[in-house]
Amino acid sequence: MARTKEFDPEAALQSALELFWQRGYEATSMADLVDRLGIGRASIYATFGNKHDLYLKALDRYNENRDAVLLHELSQPGAALPAVRAVVRRFAAESSSAGQRLTGCFVTNTAAELGAHDPVAARKVEASWNHIETLFHSALARARAQGELPADRDPRTLARMLLVLMQGMRIVGKASEDPCRLRDAAEQALALLD
Repeated sequence: MARTKEFDPEAALQSALELFWQRGYEATSMADLVDRLGIGRASIYATFGNKHDLYLKALDRYNENRDAVLLHELSQPGAALPAVRAVVRRFAAESSSAGQRLTGCFVTNTAAELGAHDPVAARKVEASWNHIETLFHSALARARAQGELPADRDPRTLARMLLVLMQGMRIVGKASEDPCRLRDAAEQALALLD
């Protein structure tokens, strides 16, 4: 007879996500995970695989949660440009806020720490960025079709610019305590939508 799990795998995955997000992959040991999750090493391996597998599952969870929020924000009926502007401004504010500033974005952190030497993590980062770009592109294409965005503006290149801006804001926000730097950059980029 199979044993039943004596812990909630979803809660454990969320705890692992938070720990990896705070510390990064390399700085998080299996002992740290055992302590944070409150379960034994064997249970971690049996449920999630090795540390790398667990990290990738945590990254997937982060993307699922973040993507659902972005999809909701950028796909509301009606005018599309106000939603795009709100998302960019939210990223600028979060990137300079005390709570988000030091942790940054889990995807951006993964790109910086693992992207150059971990092809699986790099593919997940690229997939995440492609999804964000697609969400922006769809909203900006809708804005152009509705006459909110000038006809000479290319929704695809604007979406790429916003993606790169937002990822950059997460990096700069981790080291800078000046919220004006991020806010000004966001507003300058948003001026391209006029």
